[in-house]
Amino acid sequence: MSEVDLLYTEIEEELRASVRALLADRCPPESVLARVETDEVADLELAKELAGLGATGLPVPEALGGAGASWREASVVAEELGRAAAPVPFLGGAVLSAAALLEAGGPGREVLSGIADGTAVAALAVPLGTPPGAGHPSAVRAEGGLLTGSVPGVADALAADVLVVPTAGPDGPALYRVEAADAARAAVVSLDLTRPLADLVLDGAPGTLLASGADAERALRTALSTGAALLAAEQLGVAEWALSTTVDYLKTRTQFGRPVGSFQALKHRLADLWVSISQARAVVRAAASTAGTGGAEAELNASLAQAFVSGVAVKAAEEAVQLHGGIGFTWEHPAHLYLKRAKSDAIALGTADRHRLALASLVDLARA
Repeated sequence: MSEVDLLYTEIEEELRASVRALLADRCPPESVLARVETDEVADLELAKELAGLGATGLPVPEALGGAGASWREASVVAEELGRAAAPVPFLGGAVLSAAALLEAGGPGREVLSGIADGTAVAALAVPLGTPPGAGHPSAVRAEGGLLTGSVPGVADALAADVLVVPTAGPDGPALYRVEAADAARAAVVSLDLTRPLADLVLDGAPGTLLASGADAERALRTALSTGAALLAAEQLGVAEWALSTTVDYLKTRTQFGRPVGSFQALKHRLADLWVSISQARAVVRAAASTAGTGGAEAELNASLAQAFVSGVAVKAAEEAVQLHGGIGFTWEHPAHLYLKRAKSDAIALGTADRHRLALASLVDLARA
């Protein structure tokens, strides 16, 4: 395996500061709580403002209107979006769809330009729970450029303008572009209130071929692996919010005439959480550094990140709810949004157990 620099660069820290400032202004907790009670959860205006900062087109080549950077910089954005529990279609469009289109090349270039400048929202038409290496799906059939089939639980599909659809058919596996207006989309109940899911139904929808055969399989596998790596960055952001918010609360909440945070038992719990988050940050940085490159190392790092960070995010969110006491269990406090996102992320793009099995295979542990 290649050596990876786990530290953030000055440019990455500047990017983080810009995104965090925007989210603090446009996406405070009270705003998110109000939005999840409406029928339009996805904040498309905020998504456009993120695109204005260049946040949605970081790995997109400059020739297509992107920043020509890498997934490493994009993971910093994912961290901040997790930290704010931001209801924007970033994972489905700027990560999963963009990764598939970058790998496929060709006709997908126009969509990449739209993702980069914020004029198009895309969604990868696979169930959110699909792990890397799950194989090319056969739920949608393509014949003569027309697509028929259904896909449940697709992230960001309700807000999408364009769908990137993996298909099977007489000519083998393929990847198609479909206008979202040509698909029937039905919202489904999601545990994570800030990330709406939808069931898709295609009934003879016209599609544009993006890739076929081994190229299509590779594009999808790279997209899912990249998605897993950046989802881990989002989970890290969730955990960081939970820790920092809980520490701030325990400094000001008093009991028996002293701050609750001064009690030794709570100090130990927070210290253990800090150590776990520090470890999580290291594996997230490693995964982000190899994301999008394809091959065993990228998949290994992505699975390692998911196998570890999923549990850290859930633990941190649970501790935030508990250590906030009675207020932490109320709807008015945002802690429940982070717990739900952590729980939902833990089964997105493969469970921790599924990724541990993948790790065993990648390092040949099964035959050790």
